[in-house]
Parts: sequence; structure tokens; C-alpha cells
Amino acid sequence: MRDLKYLAAFSIPIICFLGISLKGLWTYATPVYAFVLIPFLEVLLPLDHENLSRESAESKSKQRVFDWLLYLNVPIVFALLFYSFNAVASHHLMTYELVGLVFSVGIVLGVNGINVAHELGHRQQTNERFLGKLLLLPSHYMHFYIEHNFGHHLHAATPEDPATARYNQSVYSFWLTSSIRQYFSAWNLQLKLLKTQNRSFFSVYNDMLWYAIFQIAYLLTVLFVFGPKVLLFAFAAGIGGFILLETVNYIEHYGLIRLKKSSGRYERVSEIHSWNSNHVVGRIVLYELTRHSDHHYKSSKKYQVLDCHEESPQMPFGYPTSMVLALVPPLWFKVMNKRIPREMVLKN
Repeated sequence: MRDLKYLAAFSIPIICFLGISLKGLWTYATPVYAFVLIPFLEVLLPLDHENLSRESAESKSKQRVFDWLLYLNVPIVFALLFYSFNAVASHHLMTYELVGLVFSVGIVLGVNGINVAHELGHRQQTNERFLGKLLLLPSHYMHFYIEHNFGHHLHAATPEDPATARYNQSVYSFWLTSSIRQYFSAWNLQLKLLKTQNRSFFSVYNDMLWYAIFQIAYLLTVLFVFGPKVLLFAFAAGIGGFILLETVNYIEHYGLIRLKKSSGRYERVSEIHSWNSNHVVGRIVLYELTRHSDHHYKSSKKYQVLDCHEESPQMPFGYPTSMVLALVPPLWFKVMNKRIPREMVLKN
């Protein structure tokens, strides 16, 4: 039964379904749950630093139930989208209700969409990667697959990485720099690969071109089926989804920089180059994303077997709480800057 704790991740889309159904102030139930109730619970509940034994980790990594818990997000996310599109198209919603739904659906697209896509994107099976890319579609962020896997994991915690926030950089500045630089980075990676393979820009192997076509087709389909109002809603909710992702990116590596060796090359990525959190609720609803240090240490490890490393920099709060804290830059800097190792600050 402990293995089924990750079912709690579905509480976010369930509350979103409820908000869409009840309308009114209930449209804000999802952000209240995600960024008020969950942080409150994380304060009350003890931290969990426990790691699995080698035997237990080997067993759990082979158990398919953990994979199916990820796959289940695909029908849930797209059913939620259809339900929200139909609600926006068929009901005369007040402006405040539409705003609430944009925030709520955006949170689901970020947590149960992009976050799950991130986990599936690291898998070796083609069908799992396909599901991951599918979950990136409604957030207009399919390029994330290329940039994250072939850019971020290579350049994390260096100035070359768009998804690493600089020391004293605000989250609002980071939203702009990270999202723009990641998109162009993905194109650069794609073009280099095509050149290496001696293929043209219009080759069927140009994944970035396919991503652009799929994302335009998705929005045009929404327009033709549901109308312009729902198109604007779908576009805004997608932005909400990737803004949530970028906020997570911001707190994952904020101010942490890999030092250069005498050769001019950066030191190898280790457990000290990502912020870690062992707050139990955030760990569960985010499929262990908060044990980010171990993920970068060995990205092939599945979420259910990620470890806590004592040498990893520890966040004083869980990821949901930290995301809220990041929205107030002076407070964020006051809490986090003193936790960054001095030698890293000097290199920023």
C-alpha cells in the first residue's frame, strides 16, 4: 500500500475537475490546494531522509505499477483539458472564473503534464518518450524534451545553462531568460544534430520542426472545435503550465555553480549542484522531483528509487512552499543566499 502513495499526485487534477464543475470561487481551489494547503501540511509533517536498500531499490525499479501511475496522467490531463474547454465554450463564465480556471488548469499541465513528461523523457523506451512528448503538447513546450535531455543535463549549474538561475536573479527575470534561451538552445541542438547526420532543415528527422507543426495543429484544432475564446484559454493555460515549470527550474539550481578546473572545463555534475528537499508531501505529488540532486547524479534512475544525499544542499522548505517564496524576491534572497557555498557565490 505504501507504493500507492503516489496516487496522491492525482489529487491536483481531481480538485481541478471539482473547481470546473462547481465554478465560482471554486475555480481557485487548485492553486489554494497546491500553494496554501500543501505547504501547510509540509510544515506539520516530519521530513523523510530514508533511502531504500539496494535490494529494495532493484525490486521497486522493476515494478510496473510505478510506470502505470505515470501513464495514467495522459488520459487524465487530456480529459481535464476537454472538460475545461467545454466549460469555457458552453457557459457564460465571469472574468474572475476564467482567471481561476487558467491558473488551475495551468497547474495541472505543469504538475501532471510537464513534470510527468520530464520523468518519461528520461526513459529508454520509445513509447514512454512518446507519452512524455504528448504531455508537453498542451503547454507549448515540446522543445523541452530536446533541451532538457541534451542541453540542461550537460550544462546544469553553469552560465551556459538557460535553466540555471544566477545568484540574485529574480524568478520574474528568470521566466523570461530561461524560456527564451531554452527554445533557441533546443533549435541549436537540433540543427547541430542534422548537420552531423548530413540532413537538411526540412528532413523528417527535424524533431523541432515537427514539434512546431504539432503545437500549431493543436491550437488550430481547439480554435475550429471550440472557438476563439477557448483558443485564448488554451493558450493562456499552456503558458501557466510552463511558467510553473520555469519556477521549479528556478529553485532547483538557484545560485549553484560548478567550478572550473585548471583545464578550463567545468567539474563534473555532482550531488552538490542541485537543491534537494525531503518534505514528504511535495515529494509524493511531484513524483520525487524534489530529490533533484540524485536525479542529476544519475538521470536514468526512476523516480521511485531516487536517494537523498547528505552532501546535497537542502532547501529549508518543500518545493511548493519554495515556489511561493520565490515570488517575493527580497524574501527569497534573504532565505536562500546564505545557504549557497561561499566559493559558488564568488564565481557567480
